[in-house]
Amino acid sequence: MNINDYKGIWVFAEQRDNKILNVSLELLGEGKKIADKLGVKLTAILLGNNIDDMAEKLVKYGADEVLSIDDKFLEVYSTESYTRVISELIKEKKPEIVLIGATAIGRDLGPRLAARVKTGLTADCTKLDVDLETRGLLQTRPAFGGNLMATIICPKHRPQMSTVRPGVMERGKFDENRTGTINKVFFELMEEDKNTEVLEVVKTQKHEVKLEEAKIIVSGGRGLGDARGFQLLEALAKKLGGELGASRGAVDADWIQQSHQVGQTGKTVRPKLYVACGISGAIQHLAGMNDSECIVAINKDKNAPIFQVAHYGIIGDVYEILTELIESLDNVNDIVETLKSR
Repeated sequence: MNINDYKGIWVFAEQRDNKILNVSLELLGEGKKIADKLGVKLTAILLGNNIDDMAEKLVKYGADEVLSIDDKFLEVYSTESYTRVISELIKEKKPEIVLIGATAIGRDLGPRLAARVKTGLTADCTKLDVDLETRGLLQTRPAFGGNLMATIICPKHRPQMSTVRPGVMERGKFDENRTGTINKVFFELMEEDKNTEVLEVVKTQKHEVKLEEAKIIVSGGRGLGDARGFQLLEALAKKLGGELGASRGAVDADWIQQSHQVGQTGKTVRPKLYVACGISGAIQHLAGMNDSECIVAINKDKNAPIFQVAHYGIIGDVYEILTELIESLDNVNDIVETLKSR
């Protein structure tokens, strides 16, 4: 393999129900930074059915080029058909870097592609950078249960491939006047290209935790004492119109499901408001939320590390403070309703 033959940055633009996932826009933002450093173009790979509008949107969010593969067989994700299409494009066009969101689909697709094109894959990255001298992608991810951060390189094979954790990168900037190239690529896909068939899609009725997209998050840790504390947190989160988060300690204690976990081994978030209740502030947790616009910490330990990153700190009993906060919000709502009725 002559790695000098490989040029350009590719982002897999994942879509569901003809809506581009937020992580794809985040990858466009990060991919553009790397592409500018290396002096190459940023290409988005878009697969689906009736996807012209989405292709235009990808250009507005930073793609210099969109490779659009529009086919009825690609409307719903299929491991074999998606892998075949993208791997053949990689072999033909030779990008030096391919970025994929670490979603359920991305975690399935990434390893298949890496095996098909005979290269490496770094999974669940939380940071990306590039060595300008070697053009090597510096892929950073948590290791050993989040106790250290490992930076991984792929010096002898191309493309360099990463799946990237949703929520850790800033979205690309939308520019209505931005122009780019949309190239439609045609594949002769047939029924025999698929080894599975989707008969029906049944959407879950339960509340889906989308911490990466939440504007407000109320999180709890071991300082709550037991699982009952999350009932108060949930009440506060509902009052604020936010989501419920948790530290790893609370999850390990089985007080709340892992889908709520924030931190290096959980989800990385950047909400407008993050309320940390009974969370001491271990470095693994801080790495997952310290980019929040406003952090409010509630803890009885005045020396808790969380106060070092908090914009506002409240020292005291978390249950007393939460109760007063909820009551205060109730009073505000009552006043607002009274004014509306006049």
